Amino acid sequence: KEWEERQKTRQLEMEAVSKALAVLAGDDAHDLFTKTFNPAFVQSESTENSQRRAAASRVLSRVASKVHSPRLATLAYQVKLDAFTRVKKAIDDMIAQLLIEKEAEIKHKDFCVDEFNTNQLQTESKERERQDLIAKIEDLKMTIKALTEAIDNLKAEIAEMQVQLKRAGEDREKQNKEFQM
Repeated sequence: KEWEERQKTRQLEMEAVSKALAVLAGDDAHDLFTKTFNPAFVQSESTENSQRRAAASRVLSRVASKVHSPRLATLAYQVKLDAFTRVKKAIDDMIAQLLIEKEAEIKHKDFCVDEFNTNQLQTESKERERQDLIAKIEDLKMTIKALTEAIDNLKAEIAEMQVQLKRAGEDREKQNKEFQM
């Protein structure tokens, strides 16, 4: 969810920067420059240029306040005050930085997804192993119970045989006494 919000913010920032760049690098701006350029009458700033700067600054300011981006707000302020070549460079640098951040976020998301999947597989494997061990424990308990009952039965049979052996010995002794008489 956080990743999606950051992606959306990056997209809005890139759109705003692209719009500002379009205003600055548009055909109207170039036409105006070529029509009004006269080396003898070089002005430090024209009102038309100033209006374009203000428009670009307003677009960036609106988007900056909408997405709460201090970088865009700073860029909007620079557009208002600085020469366009520096602003274009700042915009290009900002786009490059946003693309780098986007790549880093994509790598981080992929890493998280891979780790989550690995964790899920390990959990399922351990759960199957646990179920197998529980079944084995139950099987061994049943075997112990059966063997305990068999031991008890054998002990009872041994006791019965000892009693019978004792009686047989007594009977033989009686018969031996009768025979000797």
